[in-house]
Amino acid sequence: MSKRAARIALTMIALGFVLMFTSVAPVHAQEGVGNEAGGEQSYFLTTDGARKLGGAIGAGLVIMGGAAGVARVGSAAVESMARQPEVAGQISTAMIITAAMIEGATLFAVVVTLLAAL
Repeated sequence: MSKRAARIALTMIALGFVLMFTSVAPVHAQEGVGNEAGGEQSYFLTTDGARKLGGAIGAGLVIMGGAAGVARVGSAAVESMARQPEVAGQISTAMIITAAMIEGATLFAVVVTLLAAL
């Protein structure tokens, strides 16, 4: 990706976050318009929506972190097996155990993140 494309993408992401968290309440500032039933005032992002959005973003970040950890462990294991093929069995056993621990921690973090969003 070129620097220009990365700069445009980052600008669009920042603009999206600003628009997502901006309240649209001033648009509905007139009394009695769209509020005849005495209902709740409309906002673009309510408290409940923000909590669910935060949980979803948190779960996504946790999954990406776990995937990066397992990829790094796998990469290091394959590289070390290529350097010393005679200990490949021990390395693969250690790699599987380490990857399982990372996946367990990732699953726990996703559950905690999603429970916090409820």
